[in-house]
Amino acid sequence: EDQNKKSPKRKIVLLMAYSGKGYHGMQRNVGSSQFKTIEDDLVSALVQSGCIPENHGEDMKKMSFQRCARTDKGVSAAGQIVSLKVRLIDDILEKINNHLPSHIRILGLKRVTGGFNSKNKCDARTYSYMLPTFAFAHKDQDVQEEAYRLDRETLEKVNKLLACYKGTHNFHNFTSQKGPRDPSAKRYIMEMYCGEPFVRESIEFAVIKVKGQSFMMHQIRKMIGLVIAIVKGYAAESILERSWGEEKVDVPKAPGLGLVLERVHFEKYNRRFGNDGLHEPLEWTREEEKITVFKEQHIYPTIINTEREEKSMANWLNTLSIHDFNSSAV
Repeated sequence: EDQNKKSPKRKIVLLMAYSGKGYHGMQRNVGSSQFKTIEDDLVSALVQSGCIPENHGEDMKKMSFQRCARTDKGVSAAGQIVSLKVRLIDDILEKINNHLPSHIRILGLKRVTGGFNSKNKCDARTYSYMLPTFAFAHKDQDVQEEAYRLDRETLEKVNKLLACYKGTHNFHNFTSQKGPRDPSAKRYIMEMYCGEPFVRESIEFAVIKVKGQSFMMHQIRKMIGLVIAIVKGYAAESILERSWGEEKVDVPKAPGLGLVLERVHFEKYNRRFGNDGLHEPLEWTREEEKITVFKEQHIYPTIINTEREEKSMANWLNTLSIHDFNSSAV
């Protein structure tokens, strides 16, 4: 304890991975204890391990805490970054992890500049979305979920549609809180594509990757939801162009289960401070293997088993016919 009190506080970043099932997102809601978040468990581990004083747990501003991305309810992360001031105690990672459940891990730590803020300094975020490929089967096709396999032609169509999102567009229809003239609804997407399908536990899955500057609440799930609606034949391709215009378009939101924050990018910070002799670039090549292992052990099995047991994608696909994709949404 005494050694802890004497050790000076330093600004660091922690590389975090977690399975988000059963949590109401990343961000802590102080004063509302019935909704458990990832940060509740993290802060409690930081206090118990002696990295931060107890009173900092109550008021996170005291430790200059900032998360890079607020992941929504049920969403997982393989490369979330938080910045904060801690006492750099011995075996710090091991001590924090000892107080965390196995589905939340701190995989890395780096010292950063005193003014570093993980949210403001982040210049891009990459998410992945893992989904069963039967989601892309045409609505008139009679599909046996376990037997369905995605053909080349459909995968090419999916990728052609996902590529339309690249560039800067007005995404006000892809979130609930913004109007068409709100400048912050304009977002820049660097890449978006669907990878080769693979089979897990007799169901075929595919992973969609998207890299963008920043995303609004539900934006990625709605981007994917709309592409699924087009590929399945519920909506015309022209709806994409329409959704970036001013009218209100009814955009369906794909389930949160398959969404994973893959990595966050600090290109500008790395150029400026990464090789100044005092700080390391915020890259995690050494931790890459730990990230992969965590995904294989905690994230993918949760997505696959939940999909099998709760049929979140299958049930959601049944709601697509309720949407009216032709008229403006009220």
